[in-house]
Amino acid sequence: MSEAMVVSRSPAETRQLGQKMAGLLQAGDIICLNGDLGAGKTAFSQGVAEGLGVKGPVTSPTFTLINEYEGRLPLYHFDVYRLGGPADLEDLGYEEYFYGQGVCLIEWARRVADLLPGQRLDICLTREEGVEAVRRIYFRPKGERYQQLLEELMKLVRFGD
Repeated sequence: MSEAMVVSRSPAETRQLGQKMAGLLQAGDIICLNGDLGAGKTAFSQGVAEGLGVKGPVTSPTFTLINEYEGRLPLYHFDVYRLGGPADLEDLGYEEYFYGQGVCLIEWARRVADLLPGQRLDICLTREEGVEAVRRIYFRPKGERYQQLLEELMKLVRFGD
């Protein structure tokens, strides 16, 4: 499976998808989220955090750039929207996170594409025109680990259960 697409009909379904993925994540995984404002990146991220057992609210780290959460695995939640470019991410010591013992979830990942590891899962969330709550979520695995992750996730995805 080289790519996959899922249709989410609500923010709750988008969160649920993140929760299901969280059960499959391992230390060192890199998940890259892209999509316009309001596309559902934060809802998906909240689902991943819930699925990892993170307690407390999970918000987009727009002004802090990185939020760290403790759960089954550490979760490093990046929002690189406000960065001027890849050099700003280097100043944050991103390598310690990318190659650490937690899961990195990077919103607006395209903005720092040059620094992203070659092995990762790219996820693009798009809004369905004319239907406010519907999102198309595209998964593009980069590397064998992420191919396997996507295959396992697709076995779990059944909205409306």
